[in-house]
Amino acid sequence: MTTTIIGTGLIGGSLALTLKAKGISQHIIGVDTNPLHLQRAIERSIIDEIAPLDDALPVSDIVILAIPVDRATVLLPALLDKVTHQVILDVGSTKADICAAVHTHHRRSRYVASHPMWGTEFSGPDAAIEDPFQHKTVVICNRENSASDALLIAEDIYMRMNMRIIYMDAIAHDIHAAYVSHISHITSFALANTVLEKEREEDAIFDLASGGFESTVRLAKSNPAMWIPIFQQNRDNVLDVLNEHISQLGKFKSCIEKENWEYLAELIENANKIKKILK
Repeated sequence: MTTTIIGTGLIGGSLALTLKAKGISQHIIGVDTNPLHLQRAIERSIIDEIAPLDDALPVSDIVILAIPVDRATVLLPALLDKVTHQVILDVGSTKADICAAVHTHHRRSRYVASHPMWGTEFSGPDAAIEDPFQHKTVVICNRENSASDALLIAEDIYMRMNMRIIYMDAIAHDIHAAYVSHISHITSFALANTVLEKEREEDAIFDLASGGFESTVRLAKSNPAMWIPIFQQNRDNVLDVLNEHISQLGKFKSCIEKENWEYLAELIENANKIKKILK
């Protein structure tokens, strides 16, 4: 099977390495607007060939869109204009806008909307690693709009990568993603900015930072070129969860201001319930 990966960064590169390692794809073609990414992907044997999209598409069985969600939403309709037998997957963190963009397209059935729930704070082909998707969850959205053969191929790929597949409506996906992923990044960005504003001594940050701070602020290293489009496309859901988060922060602030340690203990004990979900 020949696979074209559009976007040879962290996710696209890791998918390419995994597809080859698992024997799912025998030949990977890389397409990217960044020639340095393509060159590095070739040097690392992430991809086997560099080609323009118009040359890669006719010889491909699978096309994977692994680019920022705003660009993927624009490119997908143009790709569907040209496909025949190919299956197109995207791996973006938002789903409602991209599904809406092709909802009435006459070749919509060749597209499977998916979101592998994995990533790191790093970007580019040097961040790509082999087989990070093991036992992670992948969400397939609006499966009823995909052709049965296209859906089976996508499911087979993810099962052979040992991923847990769940199915969801695109709108519901974006609501849940705002709560479990997007708010985490905003919190991390805000915490990093707070510390950088209040703590002018960089050496003190380095010397005193504990594992807890480091893990909480890790996501602040993430690429804005990826995350700004996600926040744009999922604006309403992100604002909803952000308002709730600000409300919760206000409760902690009020407890400390008023020295209401009993209520503060209740807030922390309530937060401890997350252990039943995240074991």
